Amino acid sequence: MRTFVAGHEAYDETEFAELALGIDIELFRGPLQSETEFERAAREDAARDVLRDLREQAWDGDEIAAWDSLYADALTRTVPFLRAANGHRSGMEAAA
Repeated sequence: MRTFVAGHEAYDETEFAELALGIDIELFRGPLQSETEFERAAREDAARDVLRDLREQAWDGDEIAAWDSLYADALTRTVPFLRAANGHRSGMEAAA
């Protein structure tokens, strides 16, 4: 069974959520593979701009933008499991 959202085919659950919600999950959560400091800084800068725009739209009464901003903000506080499992654990070195 094929799934379409707004005329675009979603190939997996993540892509379906991105198409349905209009939020690029990797932009806010980060990629599953490693990224350079420059790539990370650029991604986080773009995410801050998008989040700011969503919040402004929410203040102007756009309820969908308000929910999207809450979801995007929550994504910025997550760490993909695979990235965490590959040893990117902050603060763990001091405990050893």
